[in-house]
Amino acid sequence: MKNRASRLVSLSGIAAAALLGCGPTIGLAQQQPAPPKPADIQQHKTTPGGQYQPSLDVLGGKPVEQPGTKPGDPQLTKAEFDKANRIYFERCAGCHGVLRKGATGKALTPDLTKKLGFDYLRDFITYGSPGGMPNWGTSGEFQQADIELMARYLLNEPAQPPEFGMKEMKETWKVLIPVAQRPTRKMNKLDIDNLFAVTLRDSGEIALIDGTSKKIELILKTGYAVHISRVSASGRYLYTVGRDSKLNLVDLWMDPPQSVAELKVGTEARSVETSKFKGFEDKYAIVGAYWPPQFVLMDGATLEPLKVVSTRGMTYDTQEYHPEPRVAAIVASHHNPEFVVNVKETGQILLVNYRDLNNLKVTSIGAERFLHDGGFDRSGRYFFVAANARHKIAIVDTKEDKLVRVVESGGQTPHPGRGANFVHPKYGPVWATSHLGDETISFIGSDPEKNKQNAWKVVQKVNGQGGGSLFIKTHPKSENLYVDTPLNTDAEISSSVAVFKIKDLAKEKPEYKVLPIGQWSGISEGARRVVQGEFNKDGNEVWFSVWNNKAQESAIVVVDDKTLQLKAVIKDKRLVTPTGKFNVFNTRNDVY
Repeated sequence: MKNRASRLVSLSGIAAAALLGCGPTIGLAQQQPAPPKPADIQQHKTTPGGQYQPSLDVLGGKPVEQPGTKPGDPQLTKAEFDKANRIYFERCAGCHGVLRKGATGKALTPDLTKKLGFDYLRDFITYGSPGGMPNWGTSGEFQQADIELMARYLLNEPAQPPEFGMKEMKETWKVLIPVAQRPTRKMNKLDIDNLFAVTLRDSGEIALIDGTSKKIELILKTGYAVHISRVSASGRYLYTVGRDSKLNLVDLWMDPPQSVAELKVGTEARSVETSKFKGFEDKYAIVGAYWPPQFVLMDGATLEPLKVVSTRGMTYDTQEYHPEPRVAAIVASHHNPEFVVNVKETGQILLVNYRDLNNLKVTSIGAERFLHDGGFDRSGRYFFVAANARHKIAIVDTKEDKLVRVVESGGQTPHPGRGANFVHPKYGPVWATSHLGDETISFIGSDPEKNKQNAWKVVQKVNGQGGGSLFIKTHPKSENLYVDTPLNTDAEISSSVAVFKIKDLAKEKPEYKVLPIGQWSGISEGARRVVQGEFNKDGNEVWFSVWNNKAQESAIVVVDDKTLQLKAVIKDKRLVTPTGKFNVFNTRNDVY
């Protein structure tokens, strides 16, 4: 491993951020203040939920009926049950399932936990395991009384969260501005295609930031911890979905843009998408829920729920019934009037044809379990999705509606975001993923026509800074490949990004440059996790979030893609925990 000091690019001639003010301030590259101090490693701690894990923390505050106990079961008071239930939903359900049937973690139903016994459960919660179970006790996250409470809780029957059907959805549905009262043309002067919709995770908001001026144009209230933003095919409507399953529909033509409709589809959700096939632009939208396990088809202009479809069913491999298969990534096909819906626990990829909602046609493709995130190849035909707990990538042909192949990702726990597409100097067109579990970056051939010999297999693996990567990024106009590592346990690694020159990937051991984004931000407190590079419309800038906790200062750092030098730092008191950033043009056109 190279000396870390030599891997960091020089700060000479590069500015830190401007001082924090009431409005946005932008640090330009001509300024040359002293470099900030390194981040405090002792502050480099966060909860599993804060580490971007799929915990169901929104369910923690929901009223849930206490199940009856059986003879010999530990007795819990109502207060104890409510506390244990909250802890379970906040810290455990994301891996072990809402109903404790198991997901990426093992099942914790009473028929299994009673065989293990109280002492085993208590010690396992305390010390964790090398397989990924956190050491809740020795880390200081749980007090001894809470550990013993959770061991007793797991010996009882699991709680059943409330269902959420069409009736409940209709009660939450609001059309704030009817379609007839909306403008018929763009009324503002915003360069909509170069707007960035920035998730302000812990304030329940998004910021609309102009890609040229770097000015925050608007802050909009949304659902809790917005997971993604998606843009309609026309570019007019912006859809956001929070972890609390609240959807907001924002009309970008209005002056100023504002929410025109709202809807809740359950208790927990992660994904939203809009119809893109010719003739159906802006017509429909779809949202996928974690709880209840289902997806909902909606009117694209009003969010009126039109059809609810459960994802409960059989696992693709063992053909066993699963009661809570969560909906992960959803993308819109460019070749058919279909949504590609990925169902985590059953390993099914559903091709949902929206041509006729009354006679809904759903093609089910058995792929691999624990599907999570992914994106198209550059042609827009082939969809690559990570089955991250199985360390594999499934590839679907959205033109022919069939599975192409499931391949080993080459590393531990692939987490590509939407992935990255580029022409490899040796292997031709590839789609790339980084990994949460190790430093591996894998390139998979994606051109079955001109590079058939390389298609659908890992053609090369290179090493980045380390594990903990969430997103990999490039652009058709870029010569660089960016890899973040926000969940790495080393504060210096998690606050920087690795950059590979694409032309150098033909070398036997291609090297990378490290950009100290956290230092460039001028922020000296907190973990300064650097997450999710996103290009501007022109492909000459890449934006990174410097993500601290809610009580600390965060920022967005803009890098010049040609020079790899700092271009701007966006700071504002309103930039609370910025994470995902979605450029309107790139998002609606699937440019990544």
